[in-house]
Amino acid sequence: MFSCTRRALISIVGAAPATLGLTLPLAAFAQQAWPTRSIKLVVPQAPGSGSDVISRILGDQLPQYLKQSIVIENNPAANGLVAMGAIAKAPPDGYTFIMAGVSTMAFNPALYKDLPYNPAKDFTYVAPVVDTPFVLLTSNRSGIKTLAQFIEQARTKPGGLSYSSAGLGNSTHIAIEMIASIAGVKLLHVPYKGSAGALTAVLSGEVDAMASAVASALPHVQTGRANAVAVLSNTRVPQWPQVPTIKEAGLNAPDMPGWYAIVGPAGLNPSVVATFNVAMQQVMSDPGVRAKLLELSLQPIAGGEPEIRRRAASDLAVWSEFIRKNNIRIE
Repeated sequence: MFSCTRRALISIVGAAPATLGLTLPLAAFAQQAWPTRSIKLVVPQAPGSGSDVISRILGDQLPQYLKQSIVIENNPAANGLVAMGAIAKAPPDGYTFIMAGVSTMAFNPALYKDLPYNPAKDFTYVAPVVDTPFVLLTSNRSGIKTLAQFIEQARTKPGGLSYSSAGLGNSTHIAIEMIASIAGVKLLHVPYKGSAGALTAVLSGEVDAMASAVASALPHVQTGRANAVAVLSNTRVPQWPQVPTIKEAGLNAPDMPGWYAIVGPAGLNPSVVATFNVAMQQVMSDPGVRAKLLELSLQPIAGGEPEIRRRAASDLAVWSEFIRKNNIRIE
């Protein structure tokens, strides 16, 4: 009896490849083995931008935990619309992710009538990364070193004081429009294709000011190539204890959000998300990584999907109202 049953089982197992194609065993193995090849992390901004700097720090550290390389791919077109739209349509195989941020997840839905993605439905939220403060940066040529001087010049020559941004609808655009709206002044907006070009314009004196991520502005302020006028958040930056927050400088403005998070296409396998999230927590808790991030005034964010969704929903509610009231639209 035992011998017969054993032969029958051997016969069934031997027939499995032809009849079942090993679908279940291979699927289970693939889940356990993820990742088996390099992982692409798309950055919807240009090289040298805040999200690019952060992504490359992670790209250097994640391989030791995921045992696969991280390939950084910059795609800064159209304020992140092209990159985010492509990720939304990508197969959820666990090998394509994007460094999303407040601009792409909370500002764009209010800015664009025909958004090629739905932030709430088209993505799997993997892990929050960092929060970065912004600073009102002015060129040496402008002679502006305080917020009072900035507002005074703007009032003296309406539309004559210029500012650069990383593109229409970018955080660097919305932040300055927020300042102008509250101060009751009109400024000349000069958009660039990415924050690197916008920052270069300030350093060269082509434009008078910009709202820059602190991480990008730090070395230029430290070497005296630009002026840090006010930090656009509720707390001062440790590296610039003398630079006031925008409220301390006299303008009752809200905290400008600057968070980043890793997301992938909707439908990612939960085991892939869990593995990636654990690797992220390991990287972000590494003393060397934390020291490097804090040196750039980048504050690590703990948590997972709930934390990202909460931030995205809260910022969308606050800033969509501001965008609507100020009639900021991009067709």
